[in-house]
Amino acid sequence: MSAAGRGRQHEGEEMTPEEKRRDQLLRAEGSTEADAAPRIEVSEHDGVTRIDVAEGAAVRPGPGPGADDR
Repeated sequence: MSAAGRGRQHEGEEMTPEEKRRDQLLRAEGSTEADAAPRIEVSEHDGVTRIDVAEGAAVRPGPGPGADDR
C-alpha cells in the first residue's frame, strides 16, 4: 500500500484535509505524533470566522520564553 493510502480501507479512497496534513507532518524522519497535533482552532459564529492558537500548541507566535521584547 502506498504511503498516501496508509490507513485507508480502500486504495482509491480520498484522504480528508486533516488526514493529508497529518500524513505530511509525520513523513519527516524523526517526527512524532506531537508534530501532527493541531496548532489552531477555527470557529465560526454569525458569519465571522475566528482563528485561535490551540491551547495545547507547542509552538506559539511571538517571542519565545526569555527573548528580548525589543
